[in-house]
This record gives sequence, structure tokens and C-alpha cells, in this order.
Amino acid sequence: MPRDPRQIQLEIDAARESLAATLDQLVFRSSPSRLRAKGQAAVSSFLQTPVGIAAVGTVGLLLTVVVVRRIRNHD
Repeated sequence: MPRDPRQIQLEIDAARESLAATLDQLVFRSSPSRLRAKGQAAVSSFLQTPVGIAAVGTVGLLLTVVVVRRIRNHD
């Protein structure tokens, strides 16, 4: 039994709106500025934890050791 052309057009319009909404959502999720802000927030919250503070301290200590060794070996 053939479908009504008006019903087919309504289904096409509904599918088009659904696809447009999905595309808008994907564009929002993959926005470079949004991803950068999300990454910065994640790093900032990590650095406020005890593990993050220890990691920064360790990197600072290692960097200090490397600089001191280069200064000593340079002379």
C-alpha cells in the first residue's frame, strides 16, 4: 500500500531536524576553544591534588638537578 507523500515529507523533515541537531551537538563538543578550556580545567584541578603537587615538586627538583649538573660540567 503506497504511503501518503505528505507523510513522507514530514518524515524527511523530522529526520533532517534530527540530523541538524546531532551535527550542532558534534560541532559544540569538538570546538577547539571548548576542548582547550576543558583541558585547562582538568590540569588545574589535578594540580590542586596532593598527587599533582608532588608531581610538580618532582619535576622542579629534577629540573634543578639537571641545571646544576650542566653548570658544574660546563666549567
